Amino acid sequence: MIADVTEAEFEQRVVERSKSVPVVVDFWAAWCGPCKALTPVLEKAISARGGAVELAKVDTDANPRISQEFGIQGIPAVKAFKDGRVVDEFTGVQPPAMVERFLDALVPSEAERLVEEGGEENLRRALELEPARTEAAVALARLLAARGEREEALRVLENRPGFAAEGLAARLEIEDQHTAAFAALDAGDHQTGLDALIAAIAASNEPAGSDLLRRAVVAVLDELGVDHPIARDSRRKLAAALY
Repeated sequence: MIADVTEAEFEQRVVERSKSVPVVVDFWAAWCGPCKALTPVLEKAISARGGAVELAKVDTDANPRISQEFGIQGIPAVKAFKDGRVVDEFTGVQPPAMVERFLDALVPSEAERLVEEGGEENLRRALELEPARTEAAVALARLLAARGEREEALRVLENRPGFAAEGLAARLEIEDQHTAAFAALDAGDHQTGLDALIAAIAASNEPAGSDLLRRAVVAVLDELGVDHPIARDSRRKLAAALY
C-alpha cells in the first residue's frame, strides 16, 4: 500500500500498522526537487514487494508537528517503522540499489520466514535456499537430535560457525558422559548444569574433551546473555577452570 498520511492519521496508519507490517515513511515537500527524484524509486521498489512493506508519504509543510517530532531537518528523509518504532532511516536521494538493500533489511527473506515457522520440512527448505543460514541448521539439528538421529544432527552442524552451532555439536558429542548436567540445563536449572560442566572441565586431563565442554558452556552463556547474573558468575568460574 502507498498512501499520503497526515498528522491525525500517523499514529494509526504508521506506528500501529508497523506492528503488523513494516511501514516506510517518506517525508517530502512539493518544492523539494530531490524528493521528486526519490519518491518514484521508493514507490516502485515497495510496489514490487507485493504488500510485504508499505509506504506512507508525509508532506512536511502540511504536517509540521509530526516532522518536528521525528527531528526532520532535511528532506527527503526516510524512516522505516517496525513493531511501532523506527528501526532504520536515511536522508537524501539514494540510488535504487541502496533503496533495495534498505527494504531488504526490513522484509524477511523466504528462508527467514521458513525458519520462523519451524518444522523439519521448512528448515530443510530454508537451508536449500540459503545454505549459510546457521540458525536453520541449529534448529534442524535440534529436531533430529530430539528423535535420536545424532549422527545426522552432527552432519547438519558440521563446519557451522557460531556459539549456538558449535555448542550444540559439542553437546551431542559429550552428553552421554554428562547426562545430569544437560538434564539440569534442559530443566532451566542453569546454575546446576553450568557448575557441573565447568567442574568437569577443571577435572579433565584431555584437551579435546575440555574443549568440547568449553564450547557447550560458552553456548549456554551466550544464550543467557552478558547481563545475566548466572552467566557473569559462570564466566569467572570458566576462566578459573581453564587457566
